[in-house]
Amino acid sequence: MRSPTEFRKGKPGFYPDQAVYAEFACAEFGLHFRDLDGGSGLIFSVASRDGLLHFGAGRCSWYPQNSATASTLASDKHFTSRILREAGVPALGGEYFFLHERYRAQRPAGHERSDALAHFEALGGSAFVKPLTGSRGDFAQAIHGDAAFIRYLDEVTKYYDAVLIQPIVEGSEYRVFLLDHDALYCARKYPPFISGDGVHSFRELLAAHNDALRARGLSPASMPEDPSLDAVPVKGERRDIPGRMNLSAGGTMVMADPPSAQAVILARRAANALGLRVAAVDMFVDIGGKPDAIDIIEVNSNPSIRLLEDSNRGDLILKVWHHTFSATGLL
Repeated sequence: MRSPTEFRKGKPGFYPDQAVYAEFACAEFGLHFRDLDGGSGLIFSVASRDGLLHFGAGRCSWYPQNSATASTLASDKHFTSRILREAGVPALGGEYFFLHERYRAQRPAGHERSDALAHFEALGGSAFVKPLTGSRGDFAQAIHGDAAFIRYLDEVTKYYDAVLIQPIVEGSEYRVFLLDHDALYCARKYPPFISGDGVHSFRELLAAHNDALRARGLSPASMPEDPSLDAVPVKGERRDIPGRMNLSAGGTMVMADPPSAQAVILARRAANALGLRVAAVDMFVDIGGKPDAIDIIEVNSNPSIRLLEDSNRGDLILKVWHHTFSATGLL
């Protein structure tokens, strides 16, 4: 069996991961993969003798077995939290606030930008803030102090319509990937880091890290102001960048055993509550040092599976695509 990485060779750097995996799976299952956009992988089709499916990159869903309703609900972090809590699933929650005057007549009072600062201050002037419908960790970060919060809102307003404000939680972060009721794999998530080269200061290395994020369409990372940022670390010395742990933002995921049986049970209940057949459920465990304390962070209806390629688990990539092709009648 050829590996997914072999199918990636010769393709442009922006070529979508899932287009690579679809072509890999088609070769294994005897289906026909066809690029429809001049080799970009942004639009492609998969065909069998009895059917044809089209896929698109960007905001398009890679998992047609998830209904449009379920996927849309999961993409809104407030909707997700309310649905999970209604189902008795512990979730972080948070309050949402709109950043623009548009459609103000179509929403309840108490959720405008003018209300956001009061809520932030009620949380003690520190909170974790993220776009309500954001992805890939874009603009997801801990904010400390009124001035930093106002600067954050000014910047995020350029790109998003609303934010979710949550209390800052300390815990270990895990992802459980589900196909229907099957927990296909679990991963431990770790924060991004900058690594010393013996020449540049931490501040300069962070600036280079942020330039790379901006080139990928993501917001820059931030670190609490500290004189040690101007120190030049020795080669290989690492410093974590707190906050988001998304792979796209430089975080690390490592295949791991589930932290507990209860974590898998809650992940299944979360996916079922939203009506998702494919879901990656992110959660905090051991919150505040309490082994049984678990909160669902969010539920991803269109999750990346790049970790599987990086972990040489082409067999699991094939399971994901077999589920997709079977659910849609191609196999």
